[in-house]
Amino acid sequence: MILINSIQGNVKSADIGARVVDLLQLEWFETGKKIMRRHTLNGCEIGWKVVKELPVLQDGDILWMDENTVIAVSILPAAAIVLIPATMLDMATICYEIGNKHLPLFIVGEEVLVPYEEPLFRWLEAKGYAPKQEQRVLTNMLRSNVQPHEHGSGTTLFSKILQLTTK
Repeated sequence: MILINSIQGNVKSADIGARVVDLLQLEWFETGKKIMRRHTLNGCEIGWKVVKELPVLQDGDILWMDENTVIAVSILPAAAIVLIPATMLDMATICYEIGNKHLPLFIVGEEVLVPYEEPLFRWLEAKGYAPKQEQRVLTNMLRSNVQPHEHGSGTTLFSKILQLTTK
């Protein structure tokens, strides 16, 4: 097993030469973990443990490299709500409502992306924001000084609503 505790660069900007790229596939919600143990596509076992500041892994981040191989992060596409706000007021309202529900928010160019949740999708449609559902790589999460949390029993209001609407 290879123990990794830092990011060595990114394949998009680093000179990796003729090295073989072995991908460590992660879901978007795994990119902020402090500790994990996974296997790459080629079967190499890696351990990720961050002691100091927690970096959020990005697509293409190099976790390990030798003269023959590069182990790099590949974030898997996920179901997402995609919005292109028409005005700054729409942008503010959409981001406020999403943040108020303690959902992660991703900004990519002019687009606002959120992991897909049907109740939120329906609300956005009802308000006239024209959301789309697409498979997207969720990266560049908007960071705030408020950490995600839940109120009460360990289930979110949205998960309760989703359970009621999918029965």
